[in-house]
Amino acid sequence: MPNQPQSRDSLFREGQMSVGLVLPIREADTADVDFRQQVELAAFADQLGFSAVWVRDVPLNGSWYPEIFGHPDPFAMLGAIAMATSRIAIGTAATVLTLRQPLHIAKAAITLDRLAPGRFILGLGSGDRREEFAAFGVDTKDHKELYRAHWIELAAALERPSRIPQQTSDPDVSFELRPPALGDIPMLAVGSGGQTLDWIACHASGWATYHRPLDVQRDRHALWRQAIDRSAEGQFRSFSVALRIELQDDPAEAPEPIALGYRIGTRDLFHLLERMRENGVHHALLNILPNGVSPRQNLEIISRDILPAFR
Repeated sequence: MPNQPQSRDSLFREGQMSVGLVLPIREADTADVDFRQQVELAAFADQLGFSAVWVRDVPLNGSWYPEIFGHPDPFAMLGAIAMATSRIAIGTAATVLTLRQPLHIAKAAITLDRLAPGRFILGLGSGDRREEFAAFGVDTKDHKELYRAHWIELAAALERPSRIPQQTSDPDVSFELRPPALGDIPMLAVGSGGQTLDWIACHASGWATYHRPLDVQRDRHALWRQAIDRSAEGQFRSFSVALRIELQDDPAEAPEPIALGYRIGTRDLFHLLERMRENGVHHALLNILPNGVSPRQNLEIISRDILPAFR
């Protein structure tokens, strides 16, 4: 096995917090995203010292969906990013597990693990857009059961050697995924997927959730720790938070709450991330909203004012 970068292993550590980015990062609200530019931004983030870059899974758009811009396929995009970077961890946040065939996900995950050894993380969500479920011929009322069933099948396929459910009555026919993954690919639960925290603690390598006020998030982390003690005693399970930020020109400008985050300057962003670390958060996924400033400049500002304390 080739020597693997430490980025994935060092992303989640007890008592520490790393900082990653969610793509796409845009300068203004427009209908189109330049996918090549996003790959370039991921490479720039790698150079600046960000710990991870995450790509969302949004298969379809429509009048029912609040974002007008289109998203890339996460696996294709991460393949391009893997080739353009060398250190930064790459991950899906989150692959819609209920709408994708588990064996296809496993094949894509193994491919990314081979393209970026030791750097790929598989974030998995259940999906929450009923219109997309209808387009794929799936009933939203089944999403909890689908999530569990697909998770178990995917986890088995990612094992080394893989375990593929026998779908034929022919005893001479069996299946395996070749080549196997180079290492154990972390499966991160993004959102609850309709499952209990005990189920997530038992089956996932960690839990990622959306931003909430600090006191609420502290209580959620306490519940997560209790679930780990009950269902994965003695094992490490990470806790990550996705935070939307609209960065302000004035570093000292007072924060203003927005949906799932803040309109905020870097001074208070720094203090907020410090508090999150104290509350037990291992990784922050920053979703940088358009603010009229170029994405590269926003990354440079965060790298200068925030990253030194969270590397």
